[in-house]
Amino acid sequence: MLATARLQLQHLPAHLTRDSWPGQLTILEEALSHLDALDAQWRQTRAQLPEGAGPGSDAYVDALDEHHAECWGYLDDWACHGRVILDIQAAARRAPSRPKRPQLPALTSRRSGHGARGR
Repeated sequence: MLATARLQLQHLPAHLTRDSWPGQLTILEEALSHLDALDAQWRQTRAQLPEGAGPGSDAYVDALDEHHAECWGYLDDWACHGRVILDIQAAARRAPSRPKRPQLPALTSRRSGHGARGR
């Protein structure tokens, strides 16, 4: 979605955009990158928990709480700026479509024109 919004924004006429949109997309991209890194870190942390420290155990819950605490700021970025993706999509739908390539006239056989009789 982010890549699509970034591409759409590059092709929108300036009068349909807001100056804040590129910055908001950057915030979302950075937040997503951090969330991906935190997810990888969570998987590693979970794999290193002592045996028997599954969901519901104190060790698991403490580690999960810490993980969630680290994620909240980036999730808040998405809550605050995520709407920009929908706004860009709406602007892209309002934008005039690009002119299509002109249709070339169909080629006709040389024999079908006048002067082709009697050959």
